[in-house]
Amino acid sequence: MTPRPPFSVYLFDVDGTLVNAGGAGRRAFERAVGDHCGPIDDALAGLRLDGMTDRLIVRETLRILGRAFDEEFCAALLARYVEHLHEEIHGPNYAVLPGVEDLLGALHARGALVALCTGNIAEGARLKLTRGGLERYFEWGASAVAGFAGDGEDRVHVVAAALRRTAERLGRPVAPAEALVIGDTPRDVEAAHAHGIPVLGVATGRYGVDELRRAGADHVAPSLEDPTARGVLLG
Repeated sequence: MTPRPPFSVYLFDVDGTLVNAGGAGRRAFERAVGDHCGPIDDALAGLRLDGMTDRLIVRETLRILGRAFDEEFCAALLARYVEHLHEEIHGPNYAVLPGVEDLLGALHARGALVALCTGNIAEGARLKLTRGGLERYFEWGASAVAGFAGDGEDRVHVVAAALRRTAERLGRPVAPAEALVIGDTPRDVEAAHAHGIPVLGVATGRYGVDELRRAGADHVAPSLEDPTARGVLLG
């Protein structure tokens, strides 16, 4: 008999957790900003994108450029970003991170509800995962159990949306302890803990094991192929 998964839903971040997009997102975004705002040179060089939602990245970019945030402009900029990402995602250094595909396959074999909880807009997440053949493990569309940047500028709202859709799918309230967020940044930890959801921090992004532990992650592993991570996820 296949053992039941230890959590009702697994909420995965994308960048630095499932894939390394090789800088494709930043390149596509900077091209989109250039299209709408003119040459930006190195104006965004110091902007740390790790764990930020795409909407927050737009807001911070406009602040750096001395422009007011505007919803219509944000939507146009992100649409242009997706156009460029179609090209940039095929650039060098893209990689599916260690252990990811094996682990996603194992969770699906156990009937686990696997979902995205990411700062990406939905189409950006789909493009990044499709390059590595991972999109088939996740749901897409209006009825998908997921949380994306479109659910809110703050990552706390992204987590809330994913938890709400989980409850709708299961047809019952979902206690925070029934969910697990898997991410690679302190922002993932902070947003999950705001809802009482435990976190598995994986040090496959910019932050190391010690940094994620100091940020308060409930479990920490160097990668998703590590026995610690597999033990938390699979029981």
